Amino acid sequence: MKSYFIPLIVILALLPLALNAQQRPNIVFILADDLGYGDLGVYGQQHTPNLDRLAAEGMRFTQFYAGTTVCAPSRSALLTGQHTGHTYIRGNKEIKPEGQEPLADSVQTFAQLLQRAGYVTGAFGKWGLGMAGTAGDPNGKGFDEFFGYNCQRQSHRYYPTHLWHNQEKVVLEGNNLSQRAHYAPAIIQERTLAFIENHQDTAFFLFIPTTLPHAELAGPNDEYYRQYEHAFDETRHRGNDYGPKATIGGYASVAKPHARFAAMVSRMDGYVGQVMDKLDELGPVTTPSYYSPVIMALTKKAGPIRLFSIVREVYVA
Repeated sequence: MKSYFIPLIVILALLPLALNAQQRPNIVFILADDLGYGDLGVYGQQHTPNLDRLAAEGMRFTQFYAGTTVCAPSRSALLTGQHTGHTYIRGNKEIKPEGQEPLADSVQTFAQLLQRAGYVTGAFGKWGLGMAGTAGDPNGKGFDEFFGYNCQRQSHRYYPTHLWHNQEKVVLEGNNLSQRAHYAPAIIQERTLAFIENHQDTAFFLFIPTTLPHAELAGPNDEYYRQYEHAFDETRHRGNDYGPKATIGGYASVAKPHARFAAMVSRMDGYVGQVMDKLDELGPVTTPSYYSPVIMALTKKAGPIRLFSIVREVYVA
C-alpha cells in the first residue's frame, strides 16, 4: 500500500480552489523567528496564553519542521512548498546595499495561488527574499500588500532607520542608529490589524512573518518587560550599541538578556492575541459576508539560538 505526503502548505493553497466565494475561509499564517517550541506554554513554558489557546482550540503538528536553520532558505521552503534541496534560495546571500538574493521569476509561491483563487493577500513583518523592484519583490510573489523589513540584515535592529511599504521606503524619523524613537514591531502590528479591518468583507490571506523574538534583544520597558525585570539572575551581554560606531547588522548590548527575551516572547503572544481579538470583533455577527471559519497557524522559521548565553528557563514572574 502506497502512502503519500501532502504538505500543509499545498492543502492551504488548494482548499480555497475547491470552495465557492461564500465558503472560503480566511487564512492567517504566523511565522515566528528563532522561537523554540519549548518557549511556548503548551510545551512546558509559561506566559503565552494566546498561543496556548490556539493549541487548545486547534491542532498541534509536532512533526512540522522548519525548512532549514537560517532565515532566507527556510522562508523560501515555506512559501514554495519545496524542501531545501529543491527550493531556489539555499542560503542567506546578501545583496548590497540592501536585501537578499531574490526568488527567480520562475518561482511560484502558494500566495500566488491564493491570489488566483480570489484572495486579498498581505504580508507584515520580515521578507528577506528579494528587494523591492527585483524578481523576489513580495508584491510580485503573491502579496497585494507588504509592510515591514524587506532586508533581514536590517531586521537585526528593532529600531531601524526605515521600513518598506510595498515599493515605498518608509523613513522612521528619530531612528538613526544613535537614537531610538520607534519600535518596529509595534508599527508593523498596527499595519497588520489595519489589514484585517480593511479587508473584513473579503476572503484574505494574512502572512505574519514576525521578527520576534529574534535578536537583537530589545524593546520598550513596558508591561511586557516589567513582569520579568527581576525574575532571573542575569549576566550583561555587551554588543554593538546604538551610537557613532553602530552597524546595521549588529546587536545592541542588553543588561538583562533573559528578561528581555522572555518579554519579547510575551509581546509576540500579546500581538497574536490582538489578531485573534480583531478577528472575533469583525466576525459574522457584524459583517454577514465575513465567513466565520479562520484557518490560523503558527510555526517557526528555525529552532532557538543560543546567543547571549540564554538558557530556556521557565519564565516565572
